Amino acid sequence: MVFCQGKTTEQILSILRLMRERHATVLATRASEEVARAVQEAFPEAEYNPRARTLVIRSPAAATVVHKDHTVLVVCAGTADIPVAEEAVVTAETMGCHVERLYDVGVAGIHRLLDHSAQLASADVIIVVAGMEGALPSVVGGLVHCPVIAVPTSVGYGASFQGLAALLTMLNCCAPGVVVVNIDNGFGAGYFASIIVKKS
Repeated sequence: MVFCQGKTTEQILSILRLMRERHATVLATRASEEVARAVQEAFPEAEYNPRARTLVIRSPAAATVVHKDHTVLVVCAGTADIPVAEEAVVTAETMGCHVERLYDVGVAGIHRLLDHSAQLASADVIIVVAGMEGALPSVVGGLVHCPVIAVPTSVGYGASFQGLAALLTMLNCCAPGVVVVNIDNGFGAGYFASIIVKKS
């Protein structure tokens, strides 16, 4: 994996060339559109997800083994949280997970979440992405019997303190089975979910 933020385009390309010599698949995160254009020029096979700001470079001969018997469900509270959720999706898919999405089901309209209780119950791992006060993972954790990975986002008004309020809420979750990654860390959540699935 290459974390692009803070690196020059030349540095990113140099790192990607080295990684492609060693790996059939390479994931780059936090890639701007400018970086994506340069990478796709150097690696025409690179797939760019502008919402997730991710690039995936796969060798044409590389076959990703998808663990279809296990489902990672990515749940997103609001539309503004989708970029972080998509980073989790791309990461888990790149790691070979079967991933489903359930977006815009925040606690401000709890009926939207409850309408999908069967989908929640059938998941093997659930990643829950939320900003504001970060209450959604506690609710989901109280409804399911599988691991829940909570991802606080920096989305919210001033008192959210760029995601700190959501982070603290999630760390203080009373529902069992909920773990928390850092603010806006969709990659960390997707990677951790893939480890759980592969151990199942």
